[in-house]
Amino acid sequence: MKWLSVTVLLLGCIACLPDESLALDGFKKYVSAHSISALRHKRMIGGSLTAPVPWQAMVFLSENILDGGFAGGALIAERWILTAGRNLFVGKSKNQTSGKEPLIPKVYLGISKRSHANTSTEVAVERVFVHPDFQNTSDWDNDLALIKLKEPVIFTESIMPIPLPEIGDNQEEKEGERGIIAGWGWGSGFTPAPILKFLSLHIQSCQGEYWAKVLSSTPTVNEKQFCTGPSEYQENVCFGDAGGAFVFLNPDTNKVYAAGILSFDKACSVEDQAVYTKISAYLPWIHSVMRGDSQEFSERRASMIKQMLSKKK
Repeated sequence: MKWLSVTVLLLGCIACLPDESLALDGFKKYVSAHSISALRHKRMIGGSLTAPVPWQAMVFLSENILDGGFAGGALIAERWILTAGRNLFVGKSKNQTSGKEPLIPKVYLGISKRSHANTSTEVAVERVFVHPDFQNTSDWDNDLALIKLKEPVIFTESIMPIPLPEIGDNQEEKEGERGIIAGWGWGSGFTPAPILKFLSLHIQSCQGEYWAKVLSSTPTVNEKQFCTGPSEYQENVCFGDAGGAFVFLNPDTNKVYAAGILSFDKACSVEDQAVYTKISAYLPWIHSVMRGDSQEFSERRASMIKQMLSKKK
């Protein structure tokens, strides 16, 4: 009876997730007394409690995961937050987001406790920009969005931006390199963490088809993504951690930068690898949105330079 109770609890938690309905059949086949026993000693996200991670944002649609839930984001400039595109929709799959406009979330900065997400820590959102090729071929490709705030935030010890990668910052391509990710994602009790936690995880090779153990909806990892594996204690990211920045410390320059935005946050205790959108692959798009570029501006600039060059022949 004890094993049956645990099995029902696990199945119930997976079944309540709107974008994981396809995973249920696979999970039922996977779960057995033996496999549950193997998972008992693993924690979901686990992690260590942390003081405010000053670039960490909470991107909030609802407390209820069925209504969109909440997730992470990274403050990258006075008025800009980088997050996963999926975080701006109630349903997360391609079938559920197709033809729908992204929602305007609530955003909170400078907090470590979820209970501190209130009017005093909320920053008003002006507009959201989802990558134009978001979910172009699957649920997980080009999973990136920018959130523009109505007013610049004032930087303090608890609110400061995380730098984007520059030339030479490519540690996400080196297997075994270690970085940090923080979030309020689900813990071993199948509830969100009340206090921000962080994990130290290592890069793992993962190009190509994701070797899923349980879930049927997993990414096919391309050159614009990278992966991390679980910690030595089998801790991992989980539901609600998506959108958080995976951050490196460059040992040569002592520079901290965000290498990726967590996309596939469903590793939990049932899959090994978390998958991130590689920020360096999207820098042109990020900078063009932050500059306020349009196709008209791009064409006009090119035309002006062509004219100037032609006069100098």
